[in-house]
Amino acid sequence: MATTIEHNEAKSRYEIFFDGELAGYAEYAERGGVRDFNHTLTLPQFRGHGVAAQVVEHALTDTRAVGSKVRASCWYVDEYIATHREFADLVG
Repeated sequence: MATTIEHNEAKSRYEIFFDGELAGYAEYAERGGVRDFNHTLTLPQFRGHGVAAQVVEHALTDTRAVGSKVRASCWYVDEYIATHREFADLVG
């Protein structure tokens, strides 16, 4: 199964696709150099395959690359950062 992750700036979210089909996304609102990740969704048919973890890891890595900070109002992103301390420096 081919996996791709894209930054959909028009919708302010990172989207993950399996074989071209949308499997989930991580939404954010950006203000003052901070991306507030406020909602993460995995479509029902893709649950249990690590979809959310993949898209959140990509989103956080990309956020670091552009020099932004992160606020995690989404419980999943908050827990992800808590268990993946390599992203703790992004919280701001």
